[in-house]
Formats: sequence, C-alpha cells, structure tokens
Amino acid sequence: MSLRHRSTKLCLSLEVLPKRKIQWIIGAAAKSRRHSASSGARSAAARAPSRTETTGRVPRLAKDSPRWHRFLNDRSVRIYFARSRPIPCRGMIRLRTIVIVSDIHYACDAEQRRRGHEARIIPNPLLRRAVKAYRHHVWLRDPFAHNHLLDDFLARADSPDLVVTNGDYSCDTAFIGVSDDAAFESARQCLTKLRDRFGPKLHCVIGDHELGKVSLFGGKGGFRLASWRRATIELALQPFWKIELGNYVLMGVTSSLLAFPVYAPEALPAERSDWKALRGAHLAQIRQAFDALKPDQRVLLFCHDPTALPFLWRDSSVRGKLPQLEHTIIGHLHSNLFFRKSRLLAGMPTIRFLGNSIRRMNQALNEARCWREFKARLCPSMAGIELLKDGGYCELRISEDASCPPEFHFHPLRR
Repeated sequence: MSLRHRSTKLCLSLEVLPKRKIQWIIGAAAKSRRHSASSGARSAAARAPSRTETTGRVPRLAKDSPRWHRFLNDRSVRIYFARSRPIPCRGMIRLRTIVIVSDIHYACDAEQRRRGHEARIIPNPLLRRAVKAYRHHVWLRDPFAHNHLLDDFLARADSPDLVVTNGDYSCDTAFIGVSDDAAFESARQCLTKLRDRFGPKLHCVIGDHELGKVSLFGGKGGFRLASWRRATIELALQPFWKIELGNYVLMGVTSSLLAFPVYAPEALPAERSDWKALRGAHLAQIRQAFDALKPDQRVLLFCHDPTALPFLWRDSSVRGKLPQLEHTIIGHLHSNLFFRKSRLLAGMPTIRFLGNSIRRMNQALNEARCWREFKARLCPSMAGIELLKDGGYCELRISEDASCPPEFHFHPLRR
C-alpha cells in the first residue's frame, strides 16, 4: 500500500488491529506526508506543518479522547472502519473442526455369511456375469472386507469439535433396510463404535440403505416402514437435526424421505400413505428451520442422496435462503469419479423402459442441474471404489463468525 498521497485511505478494523498497530500506521502516513511536502510538489499552504508533522511521532491516544477525534478529522489521514466483514486474521479467528464420514457399510458376521447375495437373485446368466465383472473391477470386489477401515478412522480422527456420519451403516444384503436382522446388527455395531468414540459430538444422517431399496439388477427389496421404526427408535437415528455453531447452522436431513416420489414404486402399496405423511412432517421441520435463519447465519446441509435436492429446490422457503447456504455435503455416490460423471449427465432425458433401478437413477440425473445451486460437495465412501481405491473421510474447518470460507481436507484411508 502506497502512503504518498494527499488523502491516504486505510481500510482498518478495530476488531482486528490493535490500537498500537493503528497508531503506527497513522504515524507512517504522517511521515509520508511530510516527505511529500518537503519535495516542493505541494503548495505553500499544504507545506504548513501540522501538529502531527512537527512532532514526528504519534502519541498514545485513548480511543474516545478529544485528541483521538482530532486525528480522525485530520484530512491528511482518512480511516474507514470495515465493520460488516472484518479483515481475516487466522491468528485471531477461532476455527472449529468437523469430521465427516459417509457410506461406512459395516458388515456383521451374519451379513458376511451372505456372500454372493446380489448375483444369486439375478436370473439372467449373461447379466449375472456382467454384474460380477463390474463389481470385481469397478465398484467393490468384496463389500464385506472393509470393517477395519472404521477402526482406522476412529484411531486417526483425533479430537474434532463435531463428527457427522452421512448415512449407510450396513451392507443391506436383504435390500429391505434395517428391518432385516442382519442389516440391523451391522448398523448397531457400527453406531456403537462411533458413539463410544465420540459421544455427544456425533450426529448421524439416515441413508437409503437404512430404509431399504430395490437391488440394482435383481429387482428385490424396497422401502419398508418397519425399517423406519427400527432406525428411528431402536438405533436412535434422528430424521432431522440442527446445530448452531457460532454463525453457522448445521442441518441433517433424510434424503430418501424427501425423494419419496422417486422411491414410491419401491414401497409396499399399503404403506405409501404413511410414507407420504412422514415426508410432509419432515418437510415442515426443514421449512421451519430455514425460515428461522438470521441474515448473518450460514448453513451447512448434510444430505446423503443428492436425489433429494430437486425436491428441496421446489420449496420456496428453502430456495429463498439458498444464498445463505455455504455447502451441501452429500454421500451415496462413493467416489468423485461418479460425482463428476453425474454432473456431466445432468439434465439427460428420462428413460422408463430399462427397469426400476435405471428409472430411479435416470430421474435423479434428469433434475441434477440444481445441484450447483446447493453447492454440493461429495464425501466419498470409506472404502471408495475398486477402480481407484479412493476412499477416506473429510475434515471441514470453519470459523465461528463465518468470516472465512470453510476449508475442506480429504484424508485417504488405505485398504
């Protein structure tokens, strides 16, 4: 910054700079003005020394003293106090750490004994071979072989301020969620380890595998109301939660409930009215939380499946507060490779003749253009995919006053 001007403009903030620093800058401005005046470039009137110029140093001034106000009124120095957003100073900002982990897919002994569960329900032998090749080379060769990654994460996570798990705690080998006893036991063991390690710092999001969904190729399974009851009562998972951390508001939502219009064909006909009632109550909670936001608050939204984002976009209460949304952290896609491809395919036409799973994924991609409005960021699964082995967890650092943008850090876990 050059101080050799007739009117030196300094952008300062009393919340950031101490008084001694302000006095030093004012003294530097006065010294610079004397130098410019002595060069003969100014008029005789401008060369008349002021009280500040004759002393050569700035005395210590109380903030509300008359001499302090004379300094502020002196035309040789103009000070502007930036009160709306102070200059960031890492040494003076309190940072909070949030650790995020998603798609743990823990497998208890009962689920591990169901090896080959997906291939057995595919009647077509050619499709069965293709699925095996895809799982072996691209997705996951052995979905039951990654329980140790949870222990590695628990050992490495240190002492964060908050921990958010973004859904999918079991392998859901029966495709009906935690109403299946084996899947329930996997989720229970996973959540017990997390709660024993982090205690009240832990906040859990409900994923799609907690509630069940039709298998990708076999056409078995689906939504079960019994899974909802076991997840919310026996596993104590909250469908919606909100935490205020300084000027940040963290919210966790249940994506499968919001996107129930997409999943409705997979629910039992007798249960669909109950699912619609649960969805309406869930949306009311989310609207109330967004309507209660203060103008200076920023939002971090945790949503397992991005299929739910278009349904939030249609709600005027949520859409009106999107400028206050800092980021939406999603899971479900397991790898940034699939996240990038999904964004490239956003807006593709709807395909309705290749089965239920293709319809569900295609409908999500058809409306995926609104993901950018939610500033979506993916937390990969703990194991990643077989092709890249890119699994791990994320660490998010935020300033309580929201004066700095959040910092994202990815920590890989070796398989």
